[in-house]
Amino acid sequence: MGPISSAVGYLRSDISGARRQWDEVQIRVLASRLGYDLRRIAVFGPETDRPMHRLRVLASRLSAEAILTPSLEHLGGSVPAPVVEVADVITVSPEETYARWIIPPDAPADMGSR
Repeated sequence: MGPISSAVGYLRSDISGARRQWDEVQIRVLASRLGYDLRRIAVFGPETDRPMHRLRVLASRLSAEAILTPSLEHLGGSVPAPVVEVADVITVSPEETYARWIIPPDAPADMGSR
């Protein structure tokens, strides 16, 4: 068995509201089910300055392979390009993965090995 990949969780406290603890549990369950070592859950509020920049820096510093979040709503409705450049983004509901590296279907077979 290889090394375990690490992940960070992310949620917005104003979006989770009273569901915050539930959202954190759902992030932990998803991380465990997918085999990630969940290093930290970042909880930002509407007053947090440059939240996507902070999330990107946190994921980079922790060498996270993935960022887990309850839904795209917590990221502003879509996956910010600067965030997905450093880690895969995985949502709890619906469970979707937005991967950093996408190899086009018509790419040469050896492209993925570079």
